[in-house]
Amino acid sequence: MDVNSLFGVKGKVVLVTGGAKGLGRMISEGFVRNGAKVYISSRDAAACEAAAAELNKLSSSSSSSGGGSAIALPADLSSESECHRVAAELTRLEPRLHVLVNNSGATWGVAYDDYPDSAWTKLLTLNLARVFTLTQALTPLLTPPKSGSDVTDDPGRIIHIGSIDGIRVPLLPTFAYSASKAGLHHLSRHLAAELGPRGVTSNTLACGPFPSKMMAATLRTMGDEIRAANPMGRIGTPQDAAGACLFLASRAGAFVNGATITLDGGLALMSKM
Repeated sequence: MDVNSLFGVKGKVVLVTGGAKGLGRMISEGFVRNGAKVYISSRDAAACEAAAAELNKLSSSSSSSGGGSAIALPADLSSESECHRVAAELTRLEPRLHVLVNNSGATWGVAYDDYPDSAWTKLLTLNLARVFTLTQALTPLLTPPKSGSDVTDDPGRIIHIGSIDGIRVPLLPTFAYSASKAGLHHLSRHLAAELGPRGVTSNTLACGPFPSKMMAATLRTMGDEIRAANPMGRIGTPQDAAGACLFLASRAGAFVNGATITLDGGLALMSKM
């Protein structure tokens, strides 16, 4: 029961959607540095290729790296057919997918009176519906060789990147985003009940502010206030995002199923009176 065997992910095959930038890039690096084979998928093919090249260079040049690797697998994951194409390609390339990180997502902030219907269509499709589409298509690859009633120490893992804005009411007018993330949290619980008997766990990280493209404008204008409002006095770091995913993907997290873990330093606990 040593640390390496409890928390190790060496040799695991991982798909990180939206894995080229922001939180996804942090998570991808955490897996590569610890010996996993990571497929990076997002709509921006150039960003996928660049991230894979950077991570492979890091892995080969760092003596502390676990010998992992990264492979670009670009796809527009708002498209149903593209989700199925990614699943087919992974099935062709790999005998098993150990970890699926559903991180691709978008936000849309517009004042209530001007909030467009198109925001709902875009965000509910990408942030929620296509998470189900991709997960459903990849379930056979995530399922361990022995499933059904068998107990396994190494279940397939699905990690959804949710948001504390799906738990609390956000201050910003991001109505479709917060609703889609609340839906994602509950979808994860539903999947946990459905897929647990097949040997696949489903959990959610409800993330607070992290340095990313999605959060860049907010952090520029409200960064000091956000940090001051957090009990920990800061925003998230790459180590925080990667560490939580490594736990859920490792033997240490094998019995965690249906959980929504707030990864926010306690920010969601604070209310403004």
